[in-house]
Amino acid sequence: MTASVHGPVDVVCLGESMVTFLPTRAGRLADVPSFVRGIGGAESNVACALAAAGHRTRWVGRVGADGFGEHLVEAIGAYGVDTSAVTRDPSRPTGVYFRTATDRATDAHEVVYYRAGSAASAMSPATAPYDVLRSGRVLHVSGITAALSPDCLDLMRDLMARREDRPLVSFDVNHRPGLWRDPAEARVLLDLARGADVVFVGEDEAEEAWGVRGAHAVREALPEPAVLVVKRGAAGAVAFARCSHPSPPHPETGAPPRTPFPGAPSAPGGLGGPPPGPRASNSPYGPAAEGGGASHAARRSGSTPGGAEFAERNPARSATLDTARSAARGAAPAPVRDGGATHAERRRGRAGSTTAPRSVPAPDAAPPAADTVTHAPAPRVTVTAPVGAGDAFAAGFLAATLRALPVKERLRHGHLWAAAALTVPGDLAAPPPVAHADRLVALDDDAWGRLHLGPGWTGHGDDQEVRTP
Repeated sequence: MTASVHGPVDVVCLGESMVTFLPTRAGRLADVPSFVRGIGGAESNVACALAAAGHRTRWVGRVGADGFGEHLVEAIGAYGVDTSAVTRDPSRPTGVYFRTATDRATDAHEVVYYRAGSAASAMSPATAPYDVLRSGRVLHVSGITAALSPDCLDLMRDLMARREDRPLVSFDVNHRPGLWRDPAEARVLLDLARGADVVFVGEDEAEEAWGVRGAHAVREALPEPAVLVVKRGAAGAVAFARCSHPSPPHPETGAPPRTPFPGAPSAPGGLGGPPPGPRASNSPYGPAAEGGGASHAARRSGSTPGGAEFAERNPARSATLDTARSAARGAAPAPVRDGGATHAERRRGRAGSTTAPRSVPAPDAAPPAADTVTHAPAPRVTVTAPVGAGDAFAAGFLAATLRALPVKERLRHGHLWAAAALTVPGDLAAPPPVAHADRLVALDDDAWGRLHLGPGWTGHGDDQEVRTP
């Protein structure tokens, strides 16, 4: 059954969703006797989380005219997401995949996709509902779609082209190594990112896919986006934002904003959060997997916690969408090249330390003069299931962006939403209540650094664990 949302939409998410089969116990796929059906899709997960928090969201995708497709549309719609623009393809099946219960970063993890020739792989410029894709204040997409087929890549290129009438475009590199045949094709994700207004990428991801090492080097490689968020693993997340244009004052409470969307050149948001694992940890969250997401291993052998924290050098609050667009148009994007991108099949070096570093590595280079740079560490989390963090963080970031919160608050809200996902057994979790999250976000830096979140901390469960020792 298709769900519809009436009135303006906050966020439109485009991408493939699949039926995912989750093992009933740990072990190799060859040994697991049974699976439980779920849903998975990086972009639709973001839409579901935002809808659960009361935002108006729309998912645009393509499913088969089969029972799995029907289940996906009904399950996503049950979160309050508008699914009226989802297309049923009578000649192609809905994609499915199986995975083990282990952390995606470990050698024991297995994931098997059955998505070649899926209905979603037929998305293209010829089939895309552009009026729907441009109907929200934000269009959220990821690099996963670009890997599905040449037609999907063409659609992504078209969506990333800078136009006056497009909404603010949010792009999560979100690389999936199993979807790409040739590691040398990594350039296409870099070129797609150049067309976005807001980009999220892991520091380790950029190094392995593009050979670019260090947050500031990533910014040099991606000067075009108005906002670039680089996830630095255990060191947190760094947000670069062009602020050559002054931020207009915030509208009065209850008054409509002067422009449709509170953009972020002077107060960007970012992605980051805790790593998966059965123990408490403080590592930031990485890109989400199809089934709710798993975090990147973000401790590289060359990264040592230490040095001074980045300061939030411009306290001004966020700018409007017009400011974001004009800043983003400051440089023309490089031409898009053919190919796809790969990330390491195994994320290496995941550490098990439960000690939160209180500072980040010193910058590897000076940022562009027009940028502001903001860093926010993640709280420690007692992990129940190592999935869901990346998509939840993106949703939390976008929710805070829609509220025009300052960059540090956007990052912290992202961390809290990711913690909500990590402290429940499933891939998707109810986000923390706004008032509860706002109270934690308002903690001073010392109290935030001591924050330790465990199962039930959001108040949705029977137990609550929020410790600030």
